[in-house]
This record gives sequence, structure tokens and C-alpha cells, in this order.
Amino acid sequence: MWFHPNILVIFSLLLSFVIVYVSIPSIVKVACYKQLFDEPGRRKSHHHSTPNLGGIAIFAGIIIATGLFADLTLSRELMQVLVAMVVVFFIGIKDDILIIAPAKKLYGEILASIIIVILGDIRFTSLHGFFGIYEINYLSSIFLTCFVVIVLINSFNLIDGIDGLATGIGIVVSLTFGIWFYLTGNHNYAILSAALLGALVAFFGFNVFGKENKIFMGDTGSLILGLIMSVLVIKFNEANITYNGPYTISSAPAVSFGILIVPLFDTLRVFILRILRGQSPFNPDKNHLHHRVLKLGFNHVESTVVLSSINVMFIIMVLTCQSYGVISLMVLNLALASLFSIVNELLIRKQKLRNHAHA
Repeated sequence: MWFHPNILVIFSLLLSFVIVYVSIPSIVKVACYKQLFDEPGRRKSHHHSTPNLGGIAIFAGIIIATGLFADLTLSRELMQVLVAMVVVFFIGIKDDILIIAPAKKLYGEILASIIIVILGDIRFTSLHGFFGIYEINYLSSIFLTCFVVIVLINSFNLIDGIDGLATGIGIVVSLTFGIWFYLTGNHNYAILSAALLGALVAFFGFNVFGKENKIFMGDTGSLILGLIMSVLVIKFNEANITYNGPYTISSAPAVSFGILIVPLFDTLRVFILRILRGQSPFNPDKNHLHHRVLKLGFNHVESTVVLSSINVMFIIMVLTCQSYGVISLMVLNLALASLFSIVNELLIRKQKLRNHAHA
């Protein structure tokens, strides 16, 4: 590399931040002129028409910063990640402007996952002893990895329901993975993490605190965010198979789940609830964690702070308890997340009883 990795990581973060920060006001103007808004609705938590093309700025910031500062000549796999980003970008932008059928969106996500897994050869090769399984064969590796990519893409899409939540979780997670990749000498993925971090920090200000230039990331942003997170998770798990140093992470699959606890547990939770009610797991509703936290009387920013703080606590917990083993740590993840969900529901019920008594 032509600059010290420290400089390249910082440049990637700063350039991505500047691109998003500078481009969003122009995107908002165009969106307003063309009447490209996310309109309020029964299943939505906002009350005003708001531009939803923030994903364009996020995409530009990440792909330009990564393309300039990562060493793509030594990392063919990272080139395929950028190609997959282009695929989900066009799916997202079409859905944000015209709205496309869920099946067509899924086909695009499958194509992006195939580009990453088969062409980029970015895939799980081991389960780290989860259920006693270590090495997995090539075909199983492809199917498992594609499934994880699609789940993570959609999990970030699902939590993008209130101001700042998907962005806030993305900031926390990209910072966590970015620091680990940097400390272990995996500089290309530290640069990708930094580009994502810079883009999200710049976007967060407009999304949460913007008045004239308030904007949503839309499907374009959430799909790109989920795609990159899936790549970082796969590389994190794979690197911990061969890396042998002071920053080796035990029980990497369970640690990964804890790092991404809010989007993953929320997706698992709503799918189970819908199935138990005899509904399709893909039938949208307002039972996501952020909807339930809003029920307690918190506003969007407060709910984002609550859920992001919980995610941070889980990250600290899994890093501290990584020696417990994959299964034990996964059980602990699910038990604590379920406990939070149950406590939240009990508080909602208590609030309803109190309101009924005062009525």
C-alpha cells in the first residue's frame, strides 16, 4: 500500500463522511422537486412526507472511499463486494422510487449473495464447533452463507422503521468490526468498515436532527447496510479460524450474533410471532422491537438510544464471555434478548392498565 494503513483508514472514513455530508442537501432538493417522498401510513412511524433517497449518498460515500483506499489489486473478493453493492443499489433505488414486488427484490438479493459467495469466494467454511460441527463442505457452505447474507440484508431493512435506528446500530457494529480488523492487520476490511462508519455518521445527523434537509436512507441504504454487514460478519468468522494472536475471538458465531443482536433478534422474534398467529412470516406489522419501545412513550431518538445502548451492552457481554463456548454463549444471547422483550411487554401491559384505571 502506498500510505500507512492508519492513514488509509482515516482517509476512507473522512472521504466517505464528506461525500455524504455534501451530497445529501442536493439529494433532498431533487427529491422535493420530483416529489419523491416516503409517505406516512398505517404501518409507518413518521407523520410527514420525507425524502427517502439517502441511500444514494451512503452508496456513493462507501464505494468511492473503498475504491480509492482499499488495495483492490490484492483483494479480488473486495471487488466482488463492490459489484454486489451495485446490484442492491439498483434494486433499492427502484423500490424507493417505483416500489417493486417483494419477490423481485428477493431475486436481486440472491444475485448479490451469489456474487459475494461464489465469485468473491467470501463464505463460511467452519461452524467453529457449533452443534459439534467444524469444517463444512463447499455446497453447504454456499447455501449457508447465501442464507446469512439474505437474512442480514433483510434484518437491517426491517429495523429501519424509526429515525436513526438502523444507522445507529450500523455505527456501533461497523466501529466494532472495523477496530478488530485493524488490530488484526486486515486493513482492506478495516477500510471498508471505516467507509461505512463515515457514511453512517454523516447520514445520522440529517436523519435524526435534520429539519430542512431531513431524509431517510430508504431501501437503498438499508439493503447496502445489511449487505456490507453480512460481508463483515463472514470475514470476521473466517479470520478467527486462521488468526492466532492477542485479538483472537473464541466462539465467533455466537459473538457475531451478539454484535448484531438487535437486527437479528428482532427478525427472529417477529417471524416467530407471526407464525404463532397463523400469519405469513413476511406479513408486515408493527410488532418490531422499535415499535414496542415506542409504545412505552419514548420518541424516535430516545428509542434509538435505548436499543443502540442495549446493542452496545451485548457487544461488551459477548466479548467478555467469549470463552463460554458457542452454544452456551448463543443461549445466553437469546435468553437475555428474550428477557428484555418480555420486560418490555410487561411494562407496556402495566402502562395500559394504569391508563385504563385513570380513564
